[in-house]
Amino acid sequence: MSSDFQLSSLIASLRESEDGAWGPPSSTDSSLNEVPYAPYSKGDKLGRMADWTQETGKDGQPTNRGRQGYNRNYREQQVYGAGTSSLFSYQHGEDEASFSVVDNTRTSAKPRAGFGRGGGTIFRGRGGARGGAQSGGRGGTSSGRGGFQRSTTGRGQDNRFDSRGGRGGRGRRFGWKDWDKPQRNRDASVAIKPEWKMVEEIDFNRLAKLNLETDDGEDVDSYGFLYYYDRANDRAAGAKTAERRLVVQDRLFFNPTTSDDPVIQQLAEQNEATIFATDSVLSMLMCAPRSVYPWDIVIVREGNKVFLDKREGSQIDFVSVNENASDPPLETSEGNKDSINAPQALSMEATFINQNFAIQTVNESQGKYEFPHANPFYNAEEDSEPLGSKAYRYRRFDLSLNEEEPMRLIVRTELDAVVKTGNKEGQFLTVKALNEFDDRAQGAGGALNWRAKLSSQLGAIVTTEMKNNSCKLARWTTQSILAKADAMKLGFVSRANPKDANRHVILGVVSFKPREFANQMNLNLSNGWGIVRTIVDLCMKMPEGKYVLVKDPNKPVLILYDVPANTFDDEEDEGPSADADEKAE
Repeated sequence: MSSDFQLSSLIASLRESEDGAWGPPSSTDSSLNEVPYAPYSKGDKLGRMADWTQETGKDGQPTNRGRQGYNRNYREQQVYGAGTSSLFSYQHGEDEASFSVVDNTRTSAKPRAGFGRGGGTIFRGRGGARGGAQSGGRGGTSSGRGGFQRSTTGRGQDNRFDSRGGRGGRGRRFGWKDWDKPQRNRDASVAIKPEWKMVEEIDFNRLAKLNLETDDGEDVDSYGFLYYYDRANDRAAGAKTAERRLVVQDRLFFNPTTSDDPVIQQLAEQNEATIFATDSVLSMLMCAPRSVYPWDIVIVREGNKVFLDKREGSQIDFVSVNENASDPPLETSEGNKDSINAPQALSMEATFINQNFAIQTVNESQGKYEFPHANPFYNAEEDSEPLGSKAYRYRRFDLSLNEEEPMRLIVRTELDAVVKTGNKEGQFLTVKALNEFDDRAQGAGGALNWRAKLSSQLGAIVTTEMKNNSCKLARWTTQSILAKADAMKLGFVSRANPKDANRHVILGVVSFKPREFANQMNLNLSNGWGIVRTIVDLCMKMPEGKYVLVKDPNKPVLILYDVPANTFDDEEDEGPSADADEKAE
C-alpha cells in the first residue's frame, strides 16, 4: 500500500445507502423467517448430517430409555449446541392411531345365512306320545291359550326349524388366522313387522355398566316332587368306570310361559309382586350381554304389573352349542358338509341330551321328596305319561330403589333332584349336561378330546367350555342361584360315534356350587338385576300394552318395540289344528 494512502479517502469511496449508513445493504428476503437456528461451537465434532436411527415417540421424545440410549442421547449434550437437532424434527400434526392398512384381499361376496329362530320343535316319545320340548305354550294339549307346554323325551325328533336365523354376533373376536373372513349375516329371531314402533335401543356397553344390589330372595310357595340323586354318577369323571350309555326314557315335563302359569296368575291377583317371570326368560335377560345368537322376549304390561313372556317356539328354551366360540358352527349353506353339526341340529341334540340326562341321574326306586303342593300343570285325566322329577319354587326378590316405590319380582324356578344328607331337608340340585359332538369338526372351538383328557385335564376342559359356551353356562348358573340350589351337577356327554348324533355316552358328572362357579366365570348377578330393572322401568313409562324385546342379530344391541295387542295371536291360534294333525298321525 502506498504511503500516500489515507483512511479518509477509503471511507469516501464507499458507497452510501439511502439512510446514510455504510456497510452491506439490509436484506428484505423473508424466506428464512421463523426457521429454527441451531447454535454451534468451534469445539463441536462433525457427526451425522441426519440421524435416521433415533427412535422417537409421537411427542418427539426418544423412546430408548436404557443405558445405551442414555449414552447416545445425553452424553454429547455437554458440548455447546449439541442435542439441538430436535428443533428440526417433524412434529406430527395428527394422531397416527387413526391410520390403518387397507386390505385388498379378495373375499367372498356370497352372503352367509345363520342360525336363529327355530320353529315349534317337538320331541316324540317311543310310543308316539304327544308333547314337545317347546311344542306347548298357549293352547290345548300342545298349544293354544290356556294350555301348558309339556315335553316327553324320546329318540325320535321332529325338527320344525325354518331356515331363517343367524349366528356370530356380539363377542366375535377375529384373530390372526381369520383376518380375511367376512362377518356372518344373521336374521332376527322374529320377523319385525312394519306396524311395530321402536321405543328404545340399548347397546351392550351400557348394559354392562348397570348394577343393582338385591337380597337372596324368599320362598313364596313350592310345587311338584323330586327323585333322589343317584350317587353312582359321582365316580371320577373320565374314568372307564364312570362311562354309561345315555338311555332314552319317556317322562313328562311342563314349561309354560309366565302368563299361562295358574300360580303366577293367582299371585298377581293377590298383588304379591310387580314383575313376574320364569327362570328361563329371566336368566336370558340377565345374561343378555353374553348372548350372540338372536332371541326375543314378549313383555306384557297390565296396570302396574309386568309379565316377561316367551313366544311360542322361542329359541330361549333350546340349548345352544358353542355360541361364544371364535368360529361357531357353520350352516350347511355356509359350507358345512356335516348336517348333524349345523347349529339347528346341534341345538336339538343338546336339548335332547339335557332332558334325558336329568332323568337318568336320579333313582326312582328310592322314593321321592314331596313338596307342599302337587304339580300345578299335571292333569291325570288328560296326561297318561309319567311325570319326571321336577319341582317348581316360586321365589320373590326385592328390586326397590327406595321404600316409597316398592318393586318386587316373583320368578318360577326349577329344581331337578335332591340328595340325602344328615338333616331331613336334604340338598337340592339342578342337573345340566354339556355335550361334545366332534373335537375335530369345524365349530369345535379348540376343545380337547374329552375321552382322552377329561380325567387328567378337567380344569382345561371346563375353562374351554366357559369360553365357548359363556352364555349357556351363565344362564344355567343364574337359574341355579335363583332357585337357591345347593349344587349344580354338570354332566359331560359325548357321542358314541362322532358321525352319529343319536347315540351318546355319559363320561362323568362334576358338582359345582353355583356361587363359586359364578365367580369363576366372572358372572355378576348385580349387573343382571340392573338390566332387569332398567327394562322394566322403560316399560312402566310407556302405556299399557304389549312390547317385544329383540336382540339385534348382527350387533350387540337390544331393541324394544311397541307392538299391537294381537301380535303373535295368529301363531297361537294354529295350536289346536297342529295338535289335531299330530293326533291324526
